[in-house]
Amino acid sequence: MAVALRLSRQGTSDRPYYKIIAVDSRVRRDGRFIEQLGTYNPMAEGVNYDIDLAATDKWLGNGAKPSETVRSIIRKARTAAK
Repeated sequence: MAVALRLSRQGTSDRPYYKIIAVDSRVRRDGRFIEQLGTYNPMAEGVNYDIDLAATDKWLGNGAKPSETVRSIIRKARTAAK
């Protein structure tokens, strides 16, 4: 099973927000997921994400592949944590 770290869309059509999830790569975008790792709200100003870096590192250590957006959020969270 190939695990991906990606976004799952939530909210209304004009007010989106996303869950950052670990999911089997064959599952549809908003389908069943393994674990929720955080949230991302593109409509918010300032820090618009919340992510559990310990759980993310566990999944990355097990070979999960993050999407481009999730990779960017992880990079921002790591620099903010330092």
